[in-house]
Amino acid sequence: MTPPRQNEAEVAVTSGAYYAKTVLGTGKSQTSYFIMKRCFDFTASAVGLILLAPLFLLLAIIIKLEDPRGPVFFSQIRVGKNEKPFRMYKFRSMVSNAEELLGQLLEKNEVEGAMFKMKDDPRVTRVGKLIRKTSIDELPQLLNVIKGEMSLVGPRPPLPREVDQYSEYDKLRLLVTPGCTGLWQVSGRSELTFKEMVELDLEYIQRKSFWMDLKILLRTVRVLLGSKDAF
Repeated sequence: MTPPRQNEAEVAVTSGAYYAKTVLGTGKSQTSYFIMKRCFDFTASAVGLILLAPLFLLLAIIIKLEDPRGPVFFSQIRVGKNEKPFRMYKFRSMVSNAEELLGQLLEKNEVEGAMFKMKDDPRVTRVGKLIRKTSIDELPQLLNVIKGEMSLVGPRPPLPREVDQYSEYDKLRLLVTPGCTGLWQVSGRSELTFKEMVELDLEYIQRKSFWMDLKILLRTVRVLLGSKDAF
């Protein structure tokens, strides 16, 4: 069951006690879970990077052919576990000056809350539309997983400007290592509101297990095959 949403004062008093047990854990089962999760993350990501090397090379060529002046990869500062910033990697799916153009588009945000989503974002390139639809643009994050900055499964890492708008309750989703995919992505993704995303992330944190991670990874395959929610 998802923990009930509380006001700011209640969160300040209860969040630490509630999540110390469900997130950090002190028993052998929690320790075993985190060890198993890290070993699986590292091994699967390393194997994935090796097997996907030909695809990475092909995408690099295609991205360069469409925009020779822009880089193949796009990196961006995100907020990870315990609000620690890190640099997250993606294949570039937008024009080179996308960040500069964002300010002109904020009023057209199609998602409520502290994040920006726009279905027909004019900054997205032709190649970008394809790799975003299949979530292939996210594959370089396997490097973040190997470095321990991300996990294969967990809440998506937000931007610093988004975290600036978080309530204390929203920040509870930052108590675990962020993931490449998660319960939110396989439960509606861009069709969900920000509040619904937070509730799903907290539900994952409360229910987390190795088998739940595997189920989420399997459900993510459908997104890789082309989900209408991927924008």
